[in-house]
Amino acid sequence: PEDSVAADGEALVAFARRFGLLAKEDHRSAGDAGVVALRTSSEEGKSGYIPYTPKAMNWHTDGYYNPRDRPVMGFILHCHRQAMAGGENQLLDPEIAYLRLRAENPDFIRAFLHPHTMTIPENREPGDTIRPASVGPVFFADPANGRLQMRYTARTRSIQWRDDKMTLAAADWLRDMLTAGDPLMTQVRLAPGQGVLNNNVLHNRTRFEDGASEGDTRVILRARFHDRISEEIHGAA
Repeated sequence: PEDSVAADGEALVAFARRFGLLAKEDHRSAGDAGVVALRTSSEEGKSGYIPYTPKAMNWHTDGYYNPRDRPVMGFILHCHRQAMAGGENQLLDPEIAYLRLRAENPDFIRAFLHPHTMTIPENREPGDTIRPASVGPVFFADPANGRLQMRYTARTRSIQWRDDKMTLAAADWLRDMLTAGDPLMTQVRLAPGQGVLNNNVLHNRTRFEDGASEGDTRVILRARFHDRISEEIHGAA
């Protein structure tokens, strides 16, 4: 029932506060609590976006298309209802990706720190609003504490990499590494009541199958924040 989804959303926000996550993203699909219910949808404004379909999602960090002054620094995923099949996530700490890139070629890191490394072109969204182009680096430091953050998508459409030999080589190498897998990747298929709390890690999602009835559809609640998990409270790196 929708009231139980809403109740879980309220509880999720209260849970986030305990970890110092206060600055919720103002997402157009969020409910009253500021939480988005990710499920298969034919609604206008959702059906054209992969998170609202059963399709697989490639490697990315959340909000890679956000403006530079409103980055997603952390998020929570909470499983309200599991898919009948599929819907697994793989997760990788961006610091591991940074270290793998640096070990392969330190110039890859220099390329990914450039302020014009990755551009997501502007997009006209439902309601005739325009999401402006987002231009920025792949790796950047949290201005509050200097911690490493990452802005990335492995998609090949609607993205422009800086026209630079080293940047393109770094993008190809990282995409191949993520596809091949890494020993420090975590794989999980969230069960009802389970979730992931993190500082915007790299992640993907396998294709999933819903059941025949509305009560058998996958529902994942997502809350995104413009701040990181509080280190003063929990010592989170």
